[in-house]
Amino acid sequence: MLDMKLIRKNPDVLKNALKMRNMDLSIDEILNLDEKLREKQIESQSLAAERNKLSKEIGILKSQKQDATKLLEEVAKSKELEDKLVNEVKELEAQLFDKLSYIPNIPDSSVPYGVDEKDNLEVRKVGNIKEFKFKPREHYDLGADLGMMDFESAAMMAGSRFVVLKSDLAQLERAISNFMLDLHTGSNGYKEHSLPVILRDNALFNTAQLPKFKEDLFKVGEEQWLIPTTEVPLTNLVANSFIPKEELPIRSTGLSLCFRSEAGSAGRDTKGMLRQHQFYKVELVSIADPENSMDELERMTSCAEEVLKQLEIPYRVVLLCSGDMGFSSNKTYDIEAWLPGQNTYREISSCSNCGDFQARRMGAKVKDKVDGEYPFVHTLNGSGLAVGRTLIAIMENYQQEDGSIVIPKALQKYMGKEVIRKH
Repeated sequence: MLDMKLIRKNPDVLKNALKMRNMDLSIDEILNLDEKLREKQIESQSLAAERNKLSKEIGILKSQKQDATKLLEEVAKSKELEDKLVNEVKELEAQLFDKLSYIPNIPDSSVPYGVDEKDNLEVRKVGNIKEFKFKPREHYDLGADLGMMDFESAAMMAGSRFVVLKSDLAQLERAISNFMLDLHTGSNGYKEHSLPVILRDNALFNTAQLPKFKEDLFKVGEEQWLIPTTEVPLTNLVANSFIPKEELPIRSTGLSLCFRSEAGSAGRDTKGMLRQHQFYKVELVSIADPENSMDELERMTSCAEEVLKQLEIPYRVVLLCSGDMGFSSNKTYDIEAWLPGQNTYREISSCSNCGDFQARRMGAKVKDKVDGEYPFVHTLNGSGLAVGRTLIAIMENYQQEDGSIVIPKALQKYMGKEVIRKH
């Protein structure tokens, strides 16, 4: 959520940001609401001050055993009017809060303008794309021929966009997860967490999944939802807290199931495991000092890249343009793995700096004053990586002509074998 003081002081900053994001939202409506709210607040405060003054005068009259009836009537009328104003203030606050909750974060000055993914900027390519002596196949064909990837059984039990992994592919999924967690906790300095996958409304509001993206979520109770990413519980660990500057950055990781309705992806990636309702992901979250959060973003991105480097999977890093960035982000790098079966790069990780956008919603501050105020922390998140998509990338990059899959060296100790074959 953005700071209303910033919008009030320099509305053109937000207007330009919305243009960058190709969004048509009325800032004037927000400014008018804010002005009405402040007027009502001033009226309410004036009435309260006048009532306090009258109450003191009543006290004096009573101490002198004089008649205070008229003043008591004035106080009663003032209290009635003040109560009405208090209700009006609450209503205006709710309206303003609702409007602000739908306003996205302001892009960083380093983010290029663009409309969609076609306008993203390639930052670097890493690794050599393998030349196959045969036509490489997509992961779902390979998985089906191995007898270890079953979409039909999953559909009978749960519907579309689910999969059953069997035997060595199920073991490979677990090996990938363990490898990522060992790398991030061992070499990259992240602290592992095991977290709930069902959270309340307020937790999803804090990280800006609610209210704007409720259609992308699965609701499981009156005010409970399945998490779309482990970013939500990991980030909420610092909600309503003051964190000493010397303890920053706080780097956290965790593996969990994630759940997404994919409401906006009808007709896209309907075959295979690329876009599922349920999937595993290892998440990276950093709670950073505002002064160096952009350095932390570069570090987080390199930590996610290291997974692909050790697995020897070619990839590229792209800087998202303003029109393709997520709602909460002020700067995002996507890491895209090369998929030979599709003959293209596909997203496998997204690393974002959210600045103080989420922290402002959840009340997470640095316990050190700057210019007389406690600044909000900056929150960052990134996939380190999406486990299912990493499995896809391994299958397609390490496939053999006979349909077997060579296991990357980094995973062989987790698997106890070098090749996955049909059996």
